[in-house]
Amino acid sequence: MKTKHTLELADLKTIAAAAEAEALRNQWAVTIAIVDDGGHLLWLQRLDGAPPISAHIAPAKAHTAALGRRESKVYEDVINGGRYSFLSAPDIRGMLEGGVPILKDGQVIGAVGVSGVKSSEDVQIARAGIAALG
Repeated sequence: MKTKHTLELADLKTIAAAAEAEALRNQWAVTIAIVDDGGHLLWLQRLDGAPPISAHIAPAKAHTAALGRRESKVYEDVINGGRYSFLSAPDIRGMLEGGVPILKDGQVIGAVGVSGVKSSEDVQIARAGIAALG
């Protein structure tokens, strides 16, 4: 039997604080979502001025990254490459750049999704949050 790492509340607070700090440092109004390895929402934080739709997009990006075990940008690239049938993939809603998996010992234990600014900036914020875990 294997041991499975999981995100704890302290981890969520650490990720969220670092992601928020990165967003505020750049004056970016975003929503930050953190999910577990099954894509279940554990944390949602909409910063002042973030577009309302970002509160739906950020969790979808995180969900996609967790279930797919890779950054959500991979799916965006597949679709942009002409494989439009991928849009019919079940249970994958956030096929846009901005979802980043959280890895521990090579295993995905969750993901961070960010929405509200340019996709590359969303990723920057998500990675800053994850990096805070050490």
